[in-house]
Amino acid sequence: MHTRTLGQGLEVSAIGFGAMGMSQSYGPNPGTRDDMIAVLRSALDAGVTFFDTAEVYGPYVNEELVGEALEPVRDQVVIATKFGFRIEGGATGLDSRPEHIRAVADASLKRLRTDRIDLFYQHRVDPDVPIEDVAGTVGELVEAGKVRHFGLSEAGVDTIFRAHATYPVTALQSEYSLWTRDPEGRILAILSQFGIGLVPFSPLGKGFLTGTVSAETSFTDGDVRTTIPRFDAANRAANEILIAHVRQLAEQRGATPGQIALAWLLAQQPWIVPIPGTRRTSRVVENAASTAVALSADDLADLDTLAARLGVHGDRYNEFHMRLVGR
Repeated sequence: MHTRTLGQGLEVSAIGFGAMGMSQSYGPNPGTRDDMIAVLRSALDAGVTFFDTAEVYGPYVNEELVGEALEPVRDQVVIATKFGFRIEGGATGLDSRPEHIRAVADASLKRLRTDRIDLFYQHRVDPDVPIEDVAGTVGELVEAGKVRHFGLSEAGVDTIFRAHATYPVTALQSEYSLWTRDPEGRILAILSQFGIGLVPFSPLGKGFLTGTVSAETSFTDGDVRTTIPRFDAANRAANEILIAHVRQLAEQRGATPGQIALAWLLAQQPWIVPIPGTRRTSRVVENAASTAVALSADDLADLDTLAARLGVHGDRYNEFHMRLVGR
C-alpha cells in the first residue's frame, strides 16, 4: 500500500483502520479478544500502518486492545487517540480543560503501552474551553515528548483557524463519504489552505455503502444505527437507490461497493486518509485493496454529484449528537 502525508509531515498508509467498532456501537462482537488482536495485526500485514482509537471507546478497553495488539510492532505503526469527554462509567459530557487533557494523555499512554501518542485529537469541541488553551496544552505535550501531532474532530472553520494559529493542526477527523458530504466547501478549503490532512471516519457509511445493509436488515441491541435517523427502515429503503448505483459501478469495475466508496474518497485529495473499521480480516483485505481500484474521470464526476442527484434521506446523527459537530 502506498502512503500519504497528513499535515506537519505525518506519513501514514493511504487507508487506515478505525478500531472503535471492536469495543462498542455495533452490537455484540462476534469474535473474542484474541480474534480482534488477530484482525488488528492482519491490517498491518495488509499494509495498514495508521490505527485510530479513543479513551471513550468502551470506555478505555479499545485503547487497551489496540495497545496489546500493536505493542510488538509499535515502531512500524502510527497510533491516534482522542481526549475531550468527561467519563463517569461512560461519556457524561465534554471536558477539554488543560488539566484534564494532561491526565488523559498519561492514562492513554499506559493503556496503549507506548511512550508517545502519534496523533492526539480533541474528540469534540468544548465550548467552555477556548480552543487556544486546548491547542496550547497539546503543544506542551508535544514539547514534553508525550505527543507528536495535534488533531481536531468534527470542528468548524473558525475553530480550525484559531487552533492552527495557536499550534499547528496535523489532521481533522470528520465523517465524510459518498452520502455524508458535510466537509465539502469551507472545511476542505481551509484544510487545503493550511496544509491540514482530513481523516474521514465512517467512510463506508456505517456499513451502508458496502451494500450489506438494506431496509430489511435487523440491528442487534446496542447497535448505534438504531439511534440514527438515516438508518430507520423508511430512510434505508429510500437510500437504496444510492447504493444500487454504487453497486452497478462496482460490478463494471470488478470491485466491491465498499472499494468504490473508498476509492472515491482517495481521489478527492492526496491528503485524505479514510479509516474504515471492521471486525473481520476479510474486510481488512478488501478495504486495503481499494487503493488499487481505478476510477475514470467520468466515474468520479458521476460519483461527485451522486448524493445531490439522488438525495440522501435522514440525518447522520440524532439531534443530540448533531449539536456536537461543526462547532
